[in-house]
Parts: sequence; C-alpha cells; structure tokens
Amino acid sequence: MGSGNNGQGDPEALRQNIRRTRAELGETVQALAGKADVKARIKDSAAQASARVRSRAAEKTALVREQAGQTAELVRDAGRGPVPWAALAAGAAAVVVLILVVRGRRR
Repeated sequence: MGSGNNGQGDPEALRQNIRRTRAELGETVQALAGKADVKARIKDSAAQASARVRSRAAEKTALVREQAGQTAELVRDAGRGPVPWAALAAGAAAVVVLILVVRGRRR
C-alpha cells in the first residue's frame, strides 16, 4: 500500500489526525460559544462596573469622613469662641455630595 495523500495511508496515523482535528474543533466551538453567550458577557461586564462603583463610593466615603473629622476638630477647637459656621456648612455640603454621588451611581 502506498503512503501520501491518496487516502490509503497508515490507519493509526489517520485516527490520530482525526482525534487531533476533533479536539481542535471542540476548542473552537467552545471559544465561539463563549463569545456568543451575550448574557454571560453582560453579567461579567455589570459585575466589573459594580465593583468600580463600590470602590469609588468607598473612596468618597473615606474622603467625606476625613473632612467631617476635620470639621468636628475645628468646632471643638473653636469651642471658646464663635462657631465657625462656614466649616459646618462645608462639612454638611460634603455629606450631601456623597449621598448624591452614591445615589447617582446606583441608577
């Protein structure tokens, strides 16, 4: 029997070639199925966006807490004199901004 491309080659070599081709085809089908799974891709994208929003909200919360602490310290230091209304107003404004940012990100 001859060898080459005439279809009369080694049967075991042909079987191995078929197995390899099937494995490659299976990987290709899985890759295409993953790309076609729009629902899973959207879910993954939403999870990433949610994590980014939570991270930013945590940063803003820390900033507002720091500013509130500074404002409270100013108020305590000014306990002997008139209350620094501007500092209190700035702290309250920072809290309002934080609430609006967090609410806006949830929508």
